Amino acid sequence: MQSQQKSSLIFSCEFFPPKGEQGASKLRNTRRKLALISPRYYSVTFGAGGSTQDRTFETIIDIQAEAKSSNIEAAPHLSCIGSTQGNIRDILYQYQQRGIKRLVALRGDLPSGVVDPGDFSHANQLVEFIRTQTGNHFHIEVAAYPEVHPQAKSARADLMNFKRKVESGANSAITQYFYNSDAYYRFVDRCRSTAIDIPIIPGIMPIHNYVQLARFSDISGAEIPRWLRKRLDEFSDDPVAMSAFTTDVVSDLCRRLLEAEAPGLHFYTLNRASPTLAIWDNLGLEAKYSYLSTVTTR
Repeated sequence: MQSQQKSSLIFSCEFFPPKGEQGASKLRNTRRKLALISPRYYSVTFGAGGSTQDRTFETIIDIQAEAKSSNIEAAPHLSCIGSTQGNIRDILYQYQQRGIKRLVALRGDLPSGVVDPGDFSHANQLVEFIRTQTGNHFHIEVAAYPEVHPQAKSARADLMNFKRKVESGANSAITQYFYNSDAYYRFVDRCRSTAIDIPIIPGIMPIHNYVQLARFSDISGAEIPRWLRKRLDEFSDDPVAMSAFTTDVVSDLCRRLLEAEAPGLHFYTLNRASPTLAIWDNLGLEAKYSYLSTVTTR
């Protein structure tokens, strides 16, 4: 960590767009709490086939309106699946007009029953289109998979897919969440040996609901190690003990990643502040990275 430039560390938080004003109000409260960790940006997901497009836009504009006082950027997700060049062009224009400078460009998942993916089949095509339309206006984040994308033909094929996204103009990457730090280290080593040199920021999933996490992991291919599954089974009737245990487990993961000079951490918050804040407090990050409160967003 000592060799890293402090201002280069990136901490960020991800939300899904809420439903209704009550959900929007709760998310504003969550953001106010998470502002204590001085994240570089808040990202907002984009539902399958663009199903939450309007709510994503509304949430991003809400975050952007807070940016002058919070100094936290808004970073909307854009998805290939179900999108056309026309509607992506319109969205990019609207974000440009509102001063948005960061995007997360993803392939996305094809909704059940939908056959036509739209004008973009792969994320590198979306990244290339964004660059063609907007030049270097946006800082573009893309996804990376330390444990290999579940639909990839091989680890090598997945690495080459990632490289195409980088070559198309991606600035940095956020990984799928994982609980095996070696998977991240080895993935980064393979990237560097393949001339992929952009920052690869670990995605961190705090463990709050084991059933929900298991469902996410089965879909995404993110591994929950057997030892961790077995330990989590022990806490099925004791959520307080489980929270304390999982906070320690994920905090230890974060600590090891930062000590190994990961460029930051991206928290998948599921619109909750307390699990992320518990990890932050457990690591003593508020004191250790207090300089982040003075770092500008660009």
